[in-house]
Amino acid sequence: MITLHGFAASNYYNLVKHVLLYKELPFEENLIYGGSDELLTISPAGKVPVITTAEGLNISESSVICDFIEETYPATPLYPENAGERAVVRQIMKIAELYFELPSRRLIPYAFSGTTVPESVAAEVRQVLNRGITALSRLCQFSPWVAGEQFTMADIYVYYVNTIVSSFASSQLDWDVLAEVPGMKEWNNSMSQSAISQTVEADRLANMPEFIQKVKAQIQAANAG
Repeated sequence: MITLHGFAASNYYNLVKHVLLYKELPFEENLIYGGSDELLTISPAGKVPVITTAEGLNISESSVICDFIEETYPATPLYPENAGERAVVRQIMKIAELYFELPSRRLIPYAFSGTTVPESVAAEVRQVLNRGITALSRLCQFSPWVAGEQFTMADIYVYYVNTIVSSFASSQLDWDVLAEVPGMKEWNNSMSQSAISQTVEADRLANMPEFIQKVKAQIQAANAG
């Protein structure tokens, strides 16, 4: 059986969890937070999520984990058969990560500390987000799924990228970023209604108080130092 290591407040943990649930694969969860010595024994960079396979292989980095799961358990495919169409799906995933999620993550410390985002940082984040908006507007179809008629890994990946965008970029910049990509907000709302999404979200909400407490403790320790 697969063991999924990490914590439910992590969008990347939830991304992998959604894939496992969608493919109806048996797995168990092991609650573990970033930066711990325990995590470093299974994750080279000390990051979550990590999976341990039935054979005892530890695999980290969410995109690598997702590809491993897809290749190992292909019965319920999350990529198109056509190589070109698969490339489009991966292109959407990469752009969403680089130009939607990563700039939004820059705002997390300000959100948790309750401090104002410096205008220089806000301007840089807006610039990168605008690049992502332009690219995703060109690539995403939402007909009804991100890449077209087939539900793919891009739907799961972008949905969990958007949790970071909505939680931090939209709130800290007072900007409804998802609404800038035609069709994205409606698709995102539809994704949130699935049984799997709601299960994952319930677990995320249950984990958030403990996670926030740990983050605030880390911020206080850093400030004290």
